[in-house]
Amino acid sequence: MDSESITGRINSMPGFIGGDFNISGIKWISSAPQNPFKYNLPRATGLIILNDPNTLTPTAIMDGTLISAMRTGANSGVAAKYLAKPDSKIIGLVGAGVQNRTQLLALKAVLKEIEEIRIYDLDEARARNFAKEMQSVVNTPILVMNSSEETIRGADVFVTATVTKTPIVNADWIKEGSLYIHVGSHECEFDVIYQSDKIVVDDWGELKHRGVETISIMYNTGNFDETTIYSELGAIVSGSKPGRENSTEKVYFNSVGMGIEDVAVAKAVYETAKNNHVGQSLSLWNTPTFI
Repeated sequence: MDSESITGRINSMPGFIGGDFNISGIKWISSAPQNPFKYNLPRATGLIILNDPNTLTPTAIMDGTLISAMRTGANSGVAAKYLAKPDSKIIGLVGAGVQNRTQLLALKAVLKEIEEIRIYDLDEARARNFAKEMQSVVNTPILVMNSSEETIRGADVFVTATVTKTPIVNADWIKEGSLYIHVGSHECEFDVIYQSDKIVVDDWGELKHRGVETISIMYNTGNFDETTIYSELGAIVSGSKPGRENSTEKVYFNSVGMGIEDVAVAKAVYETAKNNHVGQSLSLWNTPTFI
């Protein structure tokens, strides 16, 4: 058992985004799988620091825990907008943690014909709490399932957001025309990716660098040809490539998350806070000691 599986990890995610945002910054975020069970804390907690793009001096320090959760869900919502069937009716969620809460919020925002939501977690009580909490939020019945297979079979869109290090998705369970949103690490068998008609990622360079997702494990062990990746999500959103092209495509989307997303959302939060006079002004120094 490696040290990460015991204590977790801390990621440093810097980014700069221009245009209307025009901000640089960094998200410093930890992931400790034992937190919800041992300390009653979120699995992931973080801070975001924003820096002026011209002087590079710090302009804001803010919580990054909620921002990180929401932008990851939103990223999948954008993917579903372009890659899921518009008339998708069944959503399957594997993992009843914070992340599938925001995944569900985003999917419900873009898929207007959802009739059934399924949830499965190794901890049945956790899954039942998820269903009780979220079905009133999304105004759709949520069924607690007995297995990953039950959750995935027949689903038009399904999401795996777990901390497993061994595959929990079998290729035979995936129906024609579905979208698989892969949020965690090594969550699916290699054949799941091999059989996909379109493979889409948010940032292939970051996925290769991270190295723990199924697709990057395949690449690093010589079992995946990166030229078979259909597109990064940005090219589809910008119109450079089409997204889903018919109702039978099996589409696989892997999201690693990008620092520019956190920085962009944080900038919007920062501006909103300033406009509403929320937050505290802190002084690093009245005048610098040396220039």
